Amino acid sequence: MLKNRLARLALLSIAAVAIGGIIALIQIQSAHGPTPQAAVKSNGVAGADIGGPFALTDHNGQPFTEKNLAGHPTLIYFGFTFCPSICPTELQKMSAALKLADAGKAEKIMPVFITIDPDRDTVAVMKNYVAQFHPRLIGLTGTQDDINTAARAWRVYAQKVQDETMSEYTMDHSSYIYLQGPDGGLQAIFGTDSTARQIADAINANAK
Repeated sequence: MLKNRLARLALLSIAAVAIGGIIALIQIQSAHGPTPQAAVKSNGVAGADIGGPFALTDHNGQPFTEKNLAGHPTLIYFGFTFCPSICPTELQKMSAALKLADAGKAEKIMPVFITIDPDRDTVAVMKNYVAQFHPRLIGLTGTQDDINTAARAWRVYAQKVQDETMSEYTMDHSSYIYLQGPDGGLQAIFGTDSTARQIADAINANAK
């Protein structure tokens, strides 16, 4: 059990280092001096390899790929509906940011929630869950292979965890909100210590 725990911590550390490096790159390239919690770059980040092709299913049962994001500034978060605290907190933060941002900018944002737990997060489960946060929030699920492809594209760490003390498994995962431009370019990454106000400010600065 200890060996498995150490392995999970090692994988999470690797993911955190990768994201941290990208955040540092954004901070170096940004002319506006972003806060430590929110790294912002107005026109995407050269060399920040985040995002890519994927093929999933939305909460209405319709196919959804990276092409659906084209032309829309997007907020993306990876998590799971059985998450006890972090995921709902971050989704509430996304919703609050959309309310705080300038109305004209906020209405252009496509908010997206991608599950890392497709075994439990079916289309029906996702449909009920996303409705609790924002009327425009899109929930995406799919096969495990499809979810893995999307998670790799966004440098997301996710792993199922269960031992003899647990009646249900849970998911270890990294927790970042990504702001992407309408061309798919990365504009900002927000950690759990970021605020809704910081996300709203990034939307106002970057959404076009």
